Amino acid sequence: MSAQTSSHIVMVRPAAFGYNVETAENNTFQNKPVSGKETIIQRAINEFDNLVQILRAEGIVVEVIQDTSDPAKPDAIFPNNWLSLHDNGLVVTYPIFSPLRRPERRVEIIQHLARHYKVKEHLAMEYFESQGLFLEGTGSMVLDRVNKVAYACLSPRTDRGVLEVWCEKMGYTPFTFIAMYDQQEVYHTNVMMAIGEGVCVVSLDIVNQSERNALRNNLAAGGREVVELSREQIGSFAGNMLAVRNQDGEQLMVMSAAARQILDKEQVAAIEKYARIISGDIRTIESVGGGSVRCMIAENFLPHI
Repeated sequence: MSAQTSSHIVMVRPAAFGYNVETAENNTFQNKPVSGKETIIQRAINEFDNLVQILRAEGIVVEVIQDTSDPAKPDAIFPNNWLSLHDNGLVVTYPIFSPLRRPERRVEIIQHLARHYKVKEHLAMEYFESQGLFLEGTGSMVLDRVNKVAYACLSPRTDRGVLEVWCEKMGYTPFTFIAMYDQQEVYHTNVMMAIGEGVCVVSLDIVNQSERNALRNNLAAGGREVVELSREQIGSFAGNMLAVRNQDGEQLMVMSAAARQILDKEQVAAIEKYARIISGDIRTIESVGGGSVRCMIAENFLPHI
C-alpha cells in the first residue's frame, strides 16, 4: 500500500519571481504588485528561505533547487505543477497552460534527483500542450494515494481526457467535479482541497451543488474525517495545505500564516487530532503568485538508492 505522506520534499528557490499575466487569465487569486520588481523578488526569496527553515526545523527533509535566472520563470517557485515523484520510481512531467511556465521543466532537476533516488521511468505528458490540453500535476489533482483516487475540479488547466490518461498509467480512479470561485472555474483543485492520513479538508461551498454530496461521501469513504472550509477561507488559501511527515513519523499539516489565521477553533481541533499544524508567512508569494504552501512543494516518494 502506498503512503499518503512523505518526509522528503523538493522546493525550488526563486530567481525571477513575479506576476505572470498569462496565469492571471484564470487564476483569480493573483494580484498585480504595487512594489517594484526587485523588491517583489527579494521578498519572495526571504519568504521562501524562512519557510524552508521552518520545515527543516520540524524534521522534514527539504531538497532545495535553485532556479536559473535565464530564462526568467516567474512561477518556478511552484514545482508541483510540472513534476511529481512516485514510490514506484516513476517521474512524471506535465502539460502546462502558460508558455511562460514551460521552461520550469528542467531536465537537470530530474538528473540531479536520479543521482540520489531510484528513477526507473520518466512519463513525459507535455506533448498534450500541442493539443491545447493541460494537467498541472498535483495542482490539478489532489491524490488519495492510499485508495488510488485522483480528485480533480475541471478547468482550463485540468482536462478530463489527460487526467484519464494519467489515471490509467498510474492505476488511479478519477473523481471529477466542477467548482466555482469568483465566477470562474477553480483553476487548481489543490486550492480547495487537501488529503492527509485520517483527515481531509475541502470547500464544498464552491462545488457544483449536484456534486457536493458525492464528493463528501467519497472522501469520507476513504476513511478520513472531512473538515469543511468556507468560500471565504479558500480566499485566504486555507485549502492549499499539505500533509507531510517528519523524520520521527509525526504527521504535520503545513500551511501559510494566512490560512492558519482564518481557520476557526473547531477546524484546528479537527485537523490536529491527526496532524500538528505548522505555518509560515508567505504573503508576497500568495498575493503576486496566486499560490500558497502546497503549490511550493513537490513531494518526493522516490525510493532511495
